[in-house]
Amino acid sequence: MTGVELAACAEMVYLDLPLLDRIKRITDRGLLVEIWDWSSKDVDELASSGAEFSSMTGYLRGNLTEPDGIDEMLSTAAQSLEIAERLNCPRLNLHGTGLGDRGLPVRPVQVVTPTMWLTAADTLRKIAELGATAGRMFVLENLNLTVDHPGTPFATAADTLALVTAVDHPNLRLNLDLYHAQIGEGNLIELLTKTLPYIGEIQVADVPGRCEPGTGEINYPAIASALKTIGYTGVVGLEAWASGDPDAALDAFEAAFAPAR
Repeated sequence: MTGVELAACAEMVYLDLPLLDRIKRITDRGLLVEIWDWSSKDVDELASSGAEFSSMTGYLRGNLTEPDGIDEMLSTAAQSLEIAERLNCPRLNLHGTGLGDRGLPVRPVQVVTPTMWLTAADTLRKIAELGATAGRMFVLENLNLTVDHPGTPFATAADTLALVTAVDHPNLRLNLDLYHAQIGEGNLIELLTKTLPYIGEIQVADVPGRCEPGTGEINYPAIASALKTIGYTGVVGLEAWASGDPDAALDAFEAAFAPAR
């Protein structure tokens, strides 16, 4: 591969259509497909859809630091790997803790202690080993605390990078979400350069509003050129709402990342 591959999240575009029709629209454009919680979907229908899946949520419940939460995280990660095998989905997405309604943490955390850091790294190491056995990669996504996910532990890109580098396992990488990083940290091109060896996938949306590139403040063509310069050849996934017509939103996404393809 000489450039990036593009994907779109079927949970956020073509929202007037049933999920399978959204997946078909995305696939017909030649894009990979991303989904969230598999437990609310007909997996047999997904498997027969003809889509090439890029990523899916890699757990159902749990967290990285509490004994009961760890057990739930590990057991539902194992269940997710079985579904990923059926869908031939290479990447499974994780967060610093289980998220509930509107993306809010089920167990909000205001202070992350040194013991929690060590426990989280140990849990992620176990999850990475599950991924290695199954031949799949788990990716840890950074989130923002200001707008969408207050109270989420291990949320920033700096946090997720610290955990992934501490575990240092090829089956645990970053899902570097540039929408969240722009809100929380900024300096995106330097962030991409710094994290490149640990990136498993990149997700994008513009700020503010979480819509397609060109609707906000992020210079995504410059991001795309930087990805080409630093040699990133993985997936860039659009995890964004369409500001208007979904096809126009996907057109804008593809145009923004043309320099990296």
